[in-house]
Amino acid sequence: MNKKSFLLVSILIIFLLPLVSSAETSIKINTEKRGAPISEYIYGQFIEHLGKCIYGGLWAEMLKDRKFYYEIKDKFNPWTYRNEPYWDTDYYRCLSASPWQVMGPEGTVTMDSDNPYTGKNSPVIHGNKSNLKTGIKQSWLTLKKGQKYTGRIILAGEKKCAPVTVQLVLKKGKRLSHEIKNITSEYKEYPLEFVAPASCGDCELEIFTEKEGSFKIGTISLMPADNIKGWRKDVVGLLKELNAPVYRWPGGNFVSGYNWRDGIGERDKRPPRKNPAWQGVESNDVGIHEYMELMEMIDAEPFVAVNTGLGTIEEVAEEVEYFNGSITTPMGKLRAKNGHPQPYNVKWWAIGNEMYGSWQLGHMPIDEYTKKHNEVVKAMRKVDDNIKPIAVGEVGEWTRKMLENSSDYMSLISEHIYVKEKVDIPEHSAQLADAIRGKAEAHRKYRREIKGLAEKDIDIAMDEWNYWYGDYIYGELGVRYYMRDALGVARGFHEYYRNSDIVYMANYAQTVNVIGAIKTNDTTSTFAATGMVLKLYRNTFGSIPIEISGNAGDLDVSAALTENKDSITISIVNPTESDQKLNINLPEVGNKSEATKWEIHHPNPAAYNEPGKKPEVDIIRKKVKIDINNLPIKKYSIVIYKMSLPH
Repeated sequence: MNKKSFLLVSILIIFLLPLVSSAETSIKINTEKRGAPISEYIYGQFIEHLGKCIYGGLWAEMLKDRKFYYEIKDKFNPWTYRNEPYWDTDYYRCLSASPWQVMGPEGTVTMDSDNPYTGKNSPVIHGNKSNLKTGIKQSWLTLKKGQKYTGRIILAGEKKCAPVTVQLVLKKGKRLSHEIKNITSEYKEYPLEFVAPASCGDCELEIFTEKEGSFKIGTISLMPADNIKGWRKDVVGLLKELNAPVYRWPGGNFVSGYNWRDGIGERDKRPPRKNPAWQGVESNDVGIHEYMELMEMIDAEPFVAVNTGLGTIEEVAEEVEYFNGSITTPMGKLRAKNGHPQPYNVKWWAIGNEMYGSWQLGHMPIDEYTKKHNEVVKAMRKVDDNIKPIAVGEVGEWTRKMLENSSDYMSLISEHIYVKEKVDIPEHSAQLADAIRGKAEAHRKYRREIKGLAEKDIDIAMDEWNYWYGDYIYGELGVRYYMRDALGVARGFHEYYRNSDIVYMANYAQTVNVIGAIKTNDTTSTFAATGMVLKLYRNTFGSIPIEISGNAGDLDVSAALTENKDSITISIVNPTESDQKLNINLPEVGNKSEATKWEIHHPNPAAYNEPGKKPEVDIIRKKVKIDINNLPIKKYSIVIYKMSLPH
């Protein structure tokens, strides 16, 4: 039976039982009544060039503004403090000027804007005859004892300024120095290597001369030596555990002002830019090739967003050709020149981001945008007819008109969901599920009302969904997630399962730090409370939803068969402050059963995880014997049982 035939059935039959209030908590699971298979793509992720998601999170670079976007001035004042009244945040710190501090007398550091190495500026250090240190330094570096750090510096200058010293200064005056003696008038790259003799939480990197003469700095980079092609080893390890099948990139609002060409070619030569949508500087160290290398190493599919804001149709078409064109095409040749002769064959493409919003760069009325969307997709398909375009949606007039005027130019249509905090925990945890259900019901209505739409079977890509509230602890948009949010994400998955006939993809926003499932500091990382849920469901829950009848009381219950139908998974969320009991009628396994049990539980709904500390919210796995007629469910808990079915 194909997926369309499930549409009417999914409206009339409850495959998964939502939260209802009753003293009777008795349900029956019917393994013969099955819903549309759950798409693995609902476990997708989203990474954007924003805050500490990529730089300061995923990417291993330790230095801020390593390409000198900001002019280095004698007056050192790098930080500003901002808040966001709409999201009710406290003030958080943003870099708004150079993080490099002058070493030496005023006037000894100037900026070369006539012939910079990259971007607009390259610093020039002017030595003196008094053998005083002149140069620049950056603080706030964190080192781990025994860790090797490698990097490079690109210098040009007068021979008489040599040696130029690159030095790490640890606490208690310990110094790790690297002297560069063969300075030339042309820019040259010099390798750097240090091994930390001790851990240090506020080290400094100095670049200076004690001679007369001058030298220029093109760029400098420093990373832990165990990085994987520039990505943090510890974070990559967590991504592999997360096992998400697809990652949306590079935005988000960012993409509407992004030129993809800035992120290709020699990394040190890529120009730094002001982030077009958010605070801070975009170094362009992470571009197409780095993103695709990450997708390969974590075995995930790419999902590339293109710029339909300030970008042109021609730019988008050329980007598709760069990704997917043969080596005989102009962009394919350029890709090969940059190190990847074979086409990437990217399938999933987000056609813009939130173009309905006045905050979006290039925003335009819906009647104009549908025309641009159609022309963009035509140009993309002319390059590669195998692409799967995902249109911008927003339930209401915008989605309706996109479906009326552009349905021939999309494979899926996106929707976004963000919810804030509620004091009542059951209400707080219900928000994502309620919003998912509302989006699904709206799209079913469009299918009934728009002629010919149902036959096209255009499903939803919920390519941004999450909680968004609280202070920015982990940089811009870096909120903390709690056990109460974990309960809500689990209930969100249950709602996706209930609507498996119409929701094909979902991308949790975002993966690292920025409203993220993973939180990092400079040296360690951990799954947030919500990240534990994402990992749990992706790696344990079945793929064929089955009917549940009866009344689960205050519990939210879902069930699914595994792909080979030899096991059943039952997931139960208790968002209340009381322990519960659940009676399950499942004749296939009998009353007393052996099961594998995974549980996420904490008696405090405000419990959270912190990098470098043992997780308070964790997954506990056990082999257990259970009585399904009298199943205890702890307060504030998420539990999944997996049981074998008889052949």
